[in-house]
Order: sequence, then structure tokens, then C-alpha cells
Amino acid sequence: MPGSLKGTLETILVVDNDEAVLKTVMTLLERANFRVLSADGGANAIKLAEETEGPIHLLLSEVELPEMSGPDLGKTLKKNRADIHVMLMSGQENGNLLVLNYGWAYIQKQLVAVKLVQMVTNVLHAPDRSQLGDEFDSAKDAGHKAPQT
Repeated sequence: MPGSLKGTLETILVVDNDEAVLKTVMTLLERANFRVLSADGGANAIKLAEETEGPIHLLLSEVELPEMSGPDLGKTLKKNRADIHVMLMSGQENGNLLVLNYGWAYIQKQLVAVKLVQMVTNVLHAPDRSQLGDEFDSAKDAGHKAPQT
């Protein structure tokens, strides 16, 4: 990976109830020099965030989790960690529709390693904590057919 796409040990909390996806995303981000925390659902993510000292720079969460949606998890974490960036991901074709009202970044699953790291870096370094999600359209940028809205 080019040096400009390497993290600088920012802490990312990755949340996904699919163990294979969770492990894949963790591996990609760790290789890109990010510190990665992980949880398999909203309740575990909230508990982990409460127990973690120091900043969590980014929440990277699946949109549709069993007990709590990714957007709801983002809102909950922002109550105690106002500076946390939020980036959501989904394998569902309409996953981006579920995050439009929040203005958070969104990436379609079928993740491309370089694109994931690039998007995470862009979100982490965006000057506005409520960055527009449509600036980070992985389906369009990776050459996949973007979901119709």
C-alpha cells in the first residue's frame, strides 16, 4: 500500500455480527497501521467503548445489526465520544438509504482493501465530523454498479 494510505495508529472500533467480515476488516485495517477494536454487536460495542481509555477515532459498523442498528450505535457512542467519526457499511443493496439522514460515510460491502483504507483515512481526516456520505461511495469508486435511489 502506498505510504499515504497508511494509518497512524488511530483507533477504530469495527462492529459486525458476521465473524468472517469482522476478521477480514480487522486484518485489513491492522495491516494499514490502525489500532483495531472489535465487537459483534451494539451492546458489546458500547461496553467496549465504555471500557476503553483514550480516544476511539472511528466507528466502522454494519448498518443492520441484530439488537441495534449501526446508525443507532453511532448516535449512542457520540453521546459520550462527540469527536468519534462514524462510517457505516452494508451488504444490502439499500444499505445506503438507511444512513442518508445521518450524513455519515458509507461503504458497500465487497470491500476492496485499498479502497477501505483510503475511505477510512479520508473519514478520519475530514474537517467536519458530520462528513457527507456521498463523498465516499465505494460502489461507484470501485467500479461496481451503485444502488439506485
